[in-house]
Amino acid sequence: MLSVHQLLAGKSRNEIYAVRPDQTVIEALELMAAQNIGVVMVLDDERLVGIFSERDYARKGIVQGRKAKSTPIAEVMTSGLYVVTPKQSIQDCMKIMSEKHIRHLPVVEDEKVLGILSITDIVSAIMREQENRIQSLEQYITGY
Repeated sequence: MLSVHQLLAGKSRNEIYAVRPDQTVIEALELMAAQNIGVVMVLDDERLVGIFSERDYARKGIVQGRKAKSTPIAEVMTSGLYVVTPKQSIQDCMKIMSEKHIRHLPVVEDEKVLGILSITDIVSAIMREQENRIQSLEQYITGY
């Protein structure tokens, strides 16, 4: 069973993109556009206080008439986050994401942010694991 640590280590891109709670929505959107990402973490100093996604912008920003240039991230970010540790399994991640209907899971250890996993990261890893199991079984059965 693949661990969160192994999945993070194997990601081709594991940079931590973050904004402060007092930064504006437009600053976060500019960072997201520049990096071609759909979510940024919100850090107060080094402490994770939330995440901000395109979905947050659509639902809490645009729909509610907030202006991206003047709205602080703290007003539209998602707080009360679910997080995982490097020791947890990708199955743990899938369970949390499915039960809580979320698409991103920050990885935190000793209050330090190590990265973030998306539903795509998790599904891809599970599919690779299943393909490897199938190959192993086929080799066992056929003797090749």
